[in-house]
Amino acid sequence: MPAIEEPSLKRSRTATEDQDIKRCAQLSKALGHPVRLAILKLLTQRDTCFCGDFTDVLPLAQSTVSQHLKVLKDAGLITGTSSGVRTCYCLDPDGIAELRKILSSLGEMFSTGNFTDCC
Repeated sequence: MPAIEEPSLKRSRTATEDQDIKRCAQLSKALGHPVRLAILKLLTQRDTCFCGDFTDVLPLAQSTVSQHLKVLKDAGLITGTSSGVRTCYCLDPDGIAELRKILSSLGEMFSTGNFTDCC
């Protein structure tokens, strides 16, 4: 006799359980603050930076900048390498490549051809 599954265990995979969508949301959240975008832009211009370099440009306390750096690092968009008591930050090439791929996919998803006969 086959086992009877509980109804709650028979749920199908939902869109919010899709790992690609979760990763897209994580990256979108990391990009969702102007300071984090400014940090990424600065890193594209300088290659590497210490936290103090950011506070010289951004009108924020070091602790605030550090929190934003942590979000970007946790999302895999930047790396941080300890150098004595300071940490040197730079863009993570793999994370940036993934971001470019996801943004491209989002662009394709919203191409004008997908908006026909809605409502």
